[in-house]
Amino acid sequence: RVELAESGGGSVQSGGSLRLSCAASGFTESSYTMGWLRQAPGQEREGVAGIDSAGRTSYADSVKGRFTVSRDNAKNMLYLQMNALKPEDTAMYYCAAGANLASSTMIESLWAGLQHALDAWGQGTQVTVSS
Repeated sequence: RVELAESGGGSVQSGGSLRLSCAASGFTESSYTMGWLRQAPGQEREGVAGIDSAGRTSYADSVKGRFTVSRDNAKNMLYLQMNALKPEDTAMYYCAAGANLASSTMIESLWAGLQHALDAWGQGTQVTVSS
């Protein structure tokens, strides 16, 4: 059974940094495309960053240059380093995994379709950025 567990969320001031972590179990993480999604209150879940099994990455335009996604296949871990955080980054952040997906799929697909292509996503970790 594929399971994902996020950690590292919290409250920071605008301009601050946070590092999210995602622990994967029940599957060989290295063969999957992994990614981070987020959902703010009243908004659709959206892709933030994706990384495929070869390490190719994709980012939403709103976070390019500020967020960095990385993975440690030996530890079955996924990370999201978030710098220069803005109040509009406030959301619940979810880790997600999907086999046979391009990293860009995590970013370009609407949640209504993406959720059917994913193998799993976690319970989320809250990130709150105050101005």
